[in-house]
Amino acid sequence: MNDELELLREWDADAAPLAGPARDRARHQLLNAMAHADRRSDPGPGRRHALRFAVAAVVATAVTGTAVLVGSDGSGEGGAPGTSTPRVENAAATVLNGAAAWERGQEKEPVAPRDDQFIYSKRIIEETEQRTGKVKTYTDEMWESVDVSKPSLSMELGREMWEEPAEKGGGVWPPRKWSELKKLPQDPEKLISAIISMDPGGGPDDWSISDLDQLNRYEAYWLLGELLKNPLLPRGLRPAAYEALALVPGVKTIPGVKDSAGRTGVGIAHTGRGSHEGQYLIFDPESYAFLGFRDERTSASGKTKYTQLSHVVDWGIVDRVRQRP
Repeated sequence: MNDELELLREWDADAAPLAGPARDRARHQLLNAMAHADRRSDPGPGRRHALRFAVAAVVATAVTGTAVLVGSDGSGEGGAPGTSTPRVENAAATVLNGAAAWERGQEKEPVAPRDDQFIYSKRIIEETEQRTGKVKTYTDEMWESVDVSKPSLSMELGREMWEEPAEKGGGVWPPRKWSELKKLPQDPEKLISAIISMDPGGGPDDWSISDLDQLNRYEAYWLLGELLKNPLLPRGLRPAAYEALALVPGVKTIPGVKDSAGRTGVGIAHTGRGSHEGQYLIFDPESYAFLGFRDERTSASGKTKYTQLSHVVDWGIVDRVRQRP
């Protein structure tokens, strides 16, 4: 949902930009490092600190200035983080809660994958160079090890990338193991607490949305978005994630967004500062069905910017890499 390395480059503008496969590998490693840091069999303060540091680096630009929360009337609202629950834009909450209701009406009990299997998914990415309007279309496929004990294969803009197996006791975010996904709470507020604390049980009993500071707000938004990219979730978890997004302070609507199939939808974005401003989820403006993602990226040289529209067209459970459902 967010181009993490782009934010890191903004955070340290003097650093030499990564290019090509190196950027892809580093991005992938950063995502996994965030999850691995606090998902060991014996997590200690050092590992928790590592997780917080990784996330802090990803969203550093979100806390370099004063966050502006956009209300449904377009006004800004500030205030000291953690002192009260900031106002969430009514329109965004309407879309996200509507998406949850639509999803519940479509859901069926899914088949749980075995730990030794792979989750296959195929997505179409339509990428437009912003200056020239030139459009390229990519078909990317992924084979992700359910228990992360085997090498996984993924593609990004047609380039293949291998993910090494996780160390013993490690994992990824979002979880792929069915047992770990089933542990995530389906109460929206508890789900936010669970992903912020990396505690599947939901974190402290006395936790509330008002405890979210500027860093946690964007962290919750980003991690929930990553969870929603998972094509296979236990029944009830996807609508719960939509409802949780509706509670995160700082979400807003972007009207009149085209998806990768040319349909006009409404985007859901976060008002946090940084390059993620052009990245959001797209929903049907009437049914609130989820349509796809919008993203932006910059070339390794920093001179060319692209807009990406994507949606998943196929997925399934398979027994090996390169097998298709």
